[in-house]
Amino acid sequence: MARTRVRLASLLALSAALTALVSGCGDGGGNADTASKNGTTGPRVGKPVVVVTTTWEGAFAKAAGAEEVKVIVPQSVHHAPDYDPKPSDLAAVGKADFVLYAPFEPYAAKIKEAAGSKAELVEVNLDNDADKVRAEVAKLGKLFGTEEAAARWTASFDTEYAKLAKDVQGSWPGGKSPAVVSQVFTTWSAKLAGAAPVGTYGPEAVTPAQLAELSGKKPALVLDNAHMSTGTVLPDSGARQIEIVNYPGADLDLLPVYRNAAVELKKAMGSS
Repeated sequence: MARTRVRLASLLALSAALTALVSGCGDGGGNADTASKNGTTGPRVGKPVVVVTTTWEGAFAKAAGAEEVKVIVPQSVHHAPDYDPKPSDLAAVGKADFVLYAPFEPYAAKIKEAAGSKAELVEVNLDNDADKVRAEVAKLGKLFGTEEAAARWTASFDTEYAKLAKDVQGSWPGGKSPAVVSQVFTTWSAKLAGAAPVGTYGPEAVTPAQLAELSGKKPALVLDNAHMSTGTVLPDSGARQIEIVNYPGADLDLLPVYRNAAVELKKAMGSS
């Protein structure tokens, strides 16, 4: 009888140990590690939480398949690198899986450090050149685990871009590609227009020597950066100046940036 009681006690202890082991694998240690990594009280479910410095990075993230995107710099801030992060911005970073920034934005690393976040800090090449956009969206899609969504967006982007390029290039005055001078961050719009680049300037203001050199090339158009404009770039040159907008709106849709540029380019080339 005593042996039976000992055997029964041993079986009950073994059963309890196995139950604890299974529970630990399913809910205990695993959840604690995941919660610690993501700064939450439980495991992250679904798509990654992405915090971006501006709507430009936000549009890239959305194109790559991110569904939960928090933008730090308000759209009303004309020159995003001048923004001073607030405590609420730091709190948002603390809940992120990824933080996207551009190398010319000096506050991005400061945001992550101040928040004590375990998020992955990702540098994004902010350039609306079509080839660079495709490369960045593919990179982010792989990073987020949303490659299929990124591929679908890229296919729609290629269709839209080809349509806009054909439309703008069909508006060349006299059927001839216009000569253009571009700010360094607007060369993508010259490419969209199929224009002939004769020079670039910026991001600093044009010097007297540059003014003389660029004006001497007799450009038909100046593609200025609306976010860094210093006024009329080539006065008295006869060139028509266009303000190109790089940053998407609050909806984080990148395609309207190209549509709006196409409209402005067609107007400048004499088409309505």
